[in-house]
Amino acid sequence: MVAIPRRPFEKERIDQELRLIGEFGLRNKREIWRVAYTLSNIRRAARELLTLDDKDPRRLFEGNALIRRLVRIGVLDETKMKLDYVLALKIEDFLERRLQTQVFKLGLAKSIHHARVLIRQRHIR
Repeated sequence: MVAIPRRPFEKERIDQELRLIGEFGLRNKREIWRVAYTLSNIRRAARELLTLDDKDPRRLFEGNALIRRLVRIGVLDETKMKLDYVLALKIEDFLERRLQTQVFKLGLAKSIHHARVLIRQRHIR
């Protein structure tokens, strides 16, 4: 599922998306929108849980599950195991965990675009 922007020609958003596409070697803006949609769902769940009482069993159970899931996928640091830190997550945190970015950061590819080619041609799985 992808949520397209409400304002199609907003200069600041377009510039930010273009910067992210160049930095992380994305193919199109739909990849950014997909990550933004996922992030908005996670933040919405965290906001809803933060409205509940601290000792509420639903907040404890679902909050811990949400935080553990984010730590497991490597988006949230283990030292920041609170719902407040979930609200501080950015799109860059998710894009940093993509295989393409990891291949480039580890030095297995000469550029971020080369990393995408290596993955696409199944040299790296």
